[in-house]
Amino acid sequence: MNKQDLEQLKQQYQDTPIPKELDFVVRKALQENGGTTMENKRSHKGIKIAAASVAAAFVVITAGANISPVFAATMGNVPVVGSLVKVLTFREYTMDDGTYHANIKTPAVEGLESNKPLENSLNQKYMEENKKLYEQFEAEVAELKKNGGGHLGVDSGYEVKCDDDAILSIGRYVVNTVGSSSTTMKYDTIDKKNQVLITLPSLFKDEQYVEVISKNIRQQMIDQNKADPDKIYWVEGIDAGEGTELFQNISAEQNFYINTDHKLVVSFDKYEVAPGYMGVVDFVIPTDLIRDLLVGNDYIR
Repeated sequence: MNKQDLEQLKQQYQDTPIPKELDFVVRKALQENGGTTMENKRSHKGIKIAAASVAAAFVVITAGANISPVFAATMGNVPVVGSLVKVLTFREYTMDDGTYHANIKTPAVEGLESNKPLENSLNQKYMEENKKLYEQFEAEVAELKKNGGGHLGVDSGYEVKCDDDAILSIGRYVVNTVGSSSTTMKYDTIDKKNQVLITLPSLFKDEQYVEVISKNIRQQMIDQNKADPDKIYWVEGIDAGEGTELFQNISAEQNFYINTDHKLVVSFDKYEVAPGYMGVVDFVIPTDLIRDLLVGNDYIR
């Protein structure tokens, strides 16, 4: 792949409009399909292009499918998601300028041959998020320098939460450090066979899941606190201090992923339902509790 091809690939991601995700597509797939066959896995590699600035190092990694052997020899291993669908690092921004540090990795999904609009919309979303994140970081650094300097850091990347013959769950994190740190997570889960994006509402027959899951999480919080008093949650039944807003219910579009055991995991950002020292907190929801509420059992088992 030459430089012109790489630029065309980047422009394609930037120019593709983001379509609406339709939950009924997932529900139809759950009702009509049962499982997938395991494909042989293969790996791809990426290429790193580095450019230096006066104050900081700015690194761009660009990777694509069907790269040349010369390029392939310079690449590191990337996570593989079956023989057709895979995730890799498309671009990386880094800065190390004394007290200012940034490391921002942008993932890209490839291989959704029957749903290119979804592939392009996900990749466009990832690129736009991280471009904005880096631009904000640069602006904050400039402001700090203008006012005498300071400390600032941002770390962003992704984790593959599940990678098997049925689904791909990608978690994207952002850690901002200025004095203390904050952490946010976002997840995308893809049905690899039907090549559709799975949303939380699409997994269930109706909205009963909100209260059922919320009640279970509230109980898990209390049980964890009883087993370990250092685990504090902002929920009724635990002394969280006056003025603390207590957790009641998840949102219908709550952050979630599906783990390697095909269990539903509901996730909360740092400070969302607990003190900062608890970090990002996840709750595995017992499948027996929600089985009758699910549209099907292809994803959650």
